[in-house]
Amino acid sequence: MPRIPPPSPVQGSPAIGSATIRLEERHSAAIRWMHWVNFPLLFIMIWSGFLIYWADSASDYTYEHQVYRVGLGEFTLFRLFPDWFYRLFRLDGHLTRGLAFHAFFMWLFTANGVLYALFLAISGQWRAIVLDRRALAQFVSAVRAELTGHHALHPGHKYSAAQRVAYTLVILMGTGAVVTGIAIWKPTSLHPITTLCGGYQTARWLHFWLTVGFCFFFLVHVVQVLRAGWNTLRSMVTGAEVVPVSEPDAAPASFGGYVHER
Repeated sequence: MPRIPPPSPVQGSPAIGSATIRLEERHSAAIRWMHWVNFPLLFIMIWSGFLIYWADSASDYTYEHQVYRVGLGEFTLFRLFPDWFYRLFRLDGHLTRGLAFHAFFMWLFTANGVLYALFLAISGQWRAIVLDRRALAQFVSAVRAELTGHHALHPGHKYSAAQRVAYTLVILMGTGAVVTGIAIWKPTSLHPITTLCGGYQTARWLHFWLTVGFCFFFLVHVVQVLRAGWNTLRSMVTGAEVVPVSEPDAAPASFGGYVHER
């Protein structure tokens, strides 16, 4: 009986026993540690800040909430925040607690931010995060593509242009929050910093809107991570992302850019 030769493998199909996925390093241990440490610190700073803002936004307060409002001249469109907001989240009547938490955790928040900046500078990873002219042009192209109903191709970098815009803004916002916070904390003994911020009231105004910006970034960041899926979130915990071996070098990416492309 003639011997039947084994079937030849189909062209393009993986060999039996060969790996179909691989682990690709995404985030260093230092980045992951500082990211997860900063998460509760930022939450506590925002929470305690709301406790402090309550005292200023009370309707019978001396300054009549002239800082935390949106309006033109004497006309107030709305003030931040209305009484029902503080009652709903139980933020009213805790001024001293807010001051105590804010004064303590601001040092940890600042120290973590300084360590993050030093790590980026020493390791050279700032080149992948900080926005440059090319990334800005890619971001504009991505916005234009999304507005016209198309998907832009990811250029293959570790972070997309949209992420680099967001992370650069967060670094600037964090720096601004610390500087304006110091100007509010010591307006007399550190008056050069207060003057640099445009005075005490201007420093308060800037500090407040930077906090609102952090809240907006936090919400967008969480939504985008949830859209990207478990693989992206896991990479920020373990440092590696599971990717197919045969994954192409570029593929359509969402505007948020949280689906990392190779």
